[in-house]
Amino acid sequence: MELDDQLRRYFGTADLAALTPQAFAAGREKLLVEFGLEKDRNRRFAMWLLLHILGAAPDLDVAFSDPEDREAARDAMDMVARMDERANAAAT
Repeated sequence: MELDDQLRRYFGTADLAALTPQAFAAGREKLLVEFGLEKDRNRRFAMWLLLHILGAAPDLDVAFSDPEDREAARDAMDMVARMDERANAAAT
């Protein structure tokens, strides 16, 4: 799953900054619906991670029934947080 492809699929563009708030909300809702319907474990995880980055991910206990998937999601959340910290530190 390429990020730009996923952004185009759900939001119609890879440039999220160009979206109106309504278009962003619509794309996020489409992603949430498809996440709920997705059966493939890897695709589902990638969709959840994108939702997390966008601030719209369901809680781990709702999103993943498998404890290993929940642990992997926690690890991914930590990684995203560290990346945010580094980006913020570099910007100052």
